[in-house]
Amino acid sequence: MSSGVTGNDLSRKQWAFAFSLVTSLFFTWGFAYGLLDVLNAHFQTIFDIGKTKSTLLQLAYFGAYLVYAPIASLFMERYGYKKGIHMGLTLYSLGAIFFWPSAVYRAYGGFVGCTFVIGCGLSCLEVAANSYISVLGSPKYAAARLNFSQGFQGVASFAGPMIASRWFFQGKNAESLDTVQWVYLAVAGLGLVLNILFYFCTLPEITQDALAQEMHEVGLTNDKDSFWKQYRCIFGWVAQTAYVGAQVAVASLAVNFLAEQGVGIDKPLASQLFSYCQITFTVGRFVGVVLLNWVDPALLLSFYAIACCAFSLGVTYGPGLSGVGCLFALFFFESICYPVIFTLGTKNLGRHTKRGSGLIVMGVGGGAWFPPAAGHIADTDSTAHSYIVPFAGYVAMAIYAIGITIDQARKGGFRFRTIDEIAQKRAQLEQEKRDGSDSDIDKKGSEEFIESA
Repeated sequence: MSSGVTGNDLSRKQWAFAFSLVTSLFFTWGFAYGLLDVLNAHFQTIFDIGKTKSTLLQLAYFGAYLVYAPIASLFMERYGYKKGIHMGLTLYSLGAIFFWPSAVYRAYGGFVGCTFVIGCGLSCLEVAANSYISVLGSPKYAAARLNFSQGFQGVASFAGPMIASRWFFQGKNAESLDTVQWVYLAVAGLGLVLNILFYFCTLPEITQDALAQEMHEVGLTNDKDSFWKQYRCIFGWVAQTAYVGAQVAVASLAVNFLAEQGVGIDKPLASQLFSYCQITFTVGRFVGVVLLNWVDPALLLSFYAIACCAFSLGVTYGPGLSGVGCLFALFFFESICYPVIFTLGTKNLGRHTKRGSGLIVMGVGGGAWFPPAAGHIADTDSTAHSYIVPFAGYVAMAIYAIGITIDQARKGGFRFRTIDEIAQKRAQLEQEKRDGSDSDIDKKGSEEFIESA
């Protein structure tokens, strides 16, 4: 591949291969994330700790994104996507394999440390995979593509809790860490297999220079400003931090919430219902793929963000089954938020694409501080009332989405349908050239007519 490759330069076969290979990565962090929330509740029993202390797992996992995502983006800016993927998968496998001695010695601190290493690896994979999928083709369908790939993360996210409900909470395993060892040994093996596959596979490198050139050819030059003047990306990081913090707070205490609603739900059943919540989330992702092929991403995100605000309040104040129903609805409307914020924040960044991707992924660090705040309220008041914490995050996300929608309307009129700005600009330039050519022909014809007269 030449140094000037963009997603639009790839053949159909190359595109399908690259898309499929990178999409496989989404399963890896979805599985790890799905296990994390159930381990949270399980460790409360095993180590006799409160809800606040159990959220140290979330603090380690998501805090790793805050620390390592900027490093990953700078690494890939210099060495490319493929080497970044290798680094991420290596850290992922190392963190998972050390779950074994942590389980043998029943060391909660060891689990927290291993989770941090896994988080570093996954932050690296997210910078690479989210960015690569976003630029792998027309910007018009970037949000739809990323939602489709992220859908497989959702599949893995509900597979994790289903495995946990079957093995972690049943019979003697309710008081044991033996199965945790084997599950994470398998996770380490998965990371190793993927690392080997990526080593032997050719992955076309999409360069920032090529992306910038594609923009500049149609007159889009906003990437010529410094990175810190890319306000759409900067505020996208704020929105992503708030959203991920809200999402993680919702999920980390979902098992506790379901078991405390007073409708006959025990911990094993609550874990199973949580996996159904993740299925609802995944279905929402694939529904979002269809909608985003037609509806403007910023407009759709505005609607979903407002729905998240409403249903989080429903979980907070809804009694019994009504609160449970609001929780399921909340998972559905969360579905498209992360990938849409990512694509809106990294849109048309040109030479800043990888650095912007790192910043948006760094927003995943919001998951480190929302759960402890929610856990404190759950310990001192009630789990239901702790859902007022994610409500605040959804409000920040709604402000960002509505702000982007208004900005678009101010600059180019209100849009309901999704558009490809680069293709639209190119078509306008070609039309202007044709009009200019026609004008020159008419002018020349007029001059010839005058001379003959």
